[in-house]
Amino acid sequence: MLKAIFFDLDGTLLPMDETLFTKGYFKILAKKVYPLGYTNTDMLIKGIWLGVEAMYKNDGSKTNEDAFWDCFSALYQEDKSKDKPIFDDFYSNEFKQAKSFTSENPFAKEIIAYCKENNLLTILTTNPIFPRNAQETRLDFISLKYDDFDYITDYTNCSFTKPNPKYFKVILDKFNLKPDEVILFGNNTLEDGDCAAALGIKTYLVKGNIIYSDKSKGSYQEIDMKDVIPTIADEIVSKKD
Repeated sequence: MLKAIFFDLDGTLLPMDETLFTKGYFKILAKKVYPLGYTNTDMLIKGIWLGVEAMYKNDGSKTNEDAFWDCFSALYQEDKSKDKPIFDDFYSNEFKQAKSFTSENPFAKEIIAYCKENNLLTILTTNPIFPRNAQETRLDFISLKYDDFDYITDYTNCSFTKPNPKYFKVILDKFNLKPDEVILFGNNTLEDGDCAAALGIKTYLVKGNIIYSDKSKGSYQEIDMKDVIPTIADEIVSKKD
């Protein structure tokens, strides 16, 4: 029986070119934190990427939030976690400008509503390298709200990231789900496809911004956004007891 739908966000529910989006929002962030003494933009960006790398390498011994700030602080050789309130304020406010680096998804609300109508858990399995308010802001770009989902991963409630299969394993365990009771809609052959497949979760890649990783080993069915609901409907039928 189909019990849950996992949705990736960036490049899936929220159409975007992730490289262009990241470059664009870094410029906005740099302007925000400049008065705090982050006057060397190259160093700031280096610190962010090092922090992201630390989250990707997280072995589960700490939250991704702590992994990021520990690494970021190490680069600056001082405790930068004191600046978290300013960064959080950025993700609730100036970060909204990053919508210009994304595209609309006219199907998003309908997709989530369909899941609810069919009593399916809706879980946003966006890579947890952002704080909660950054997830909320990006959802708002496609007229969705935090409460539209039963669970959303962020850097405070996760200790792993995709493509580590433990990321999905934690979610399965949290909701007492079996892999064959879930399907995933993503856009990355490695971070979504291979990562989920390692546990036996079926993945569909949504066309438009698919990332084909040289490291991925599997192949996954590609569908248009307009076909997400029909695909869910077919899976409901095929997974009936």
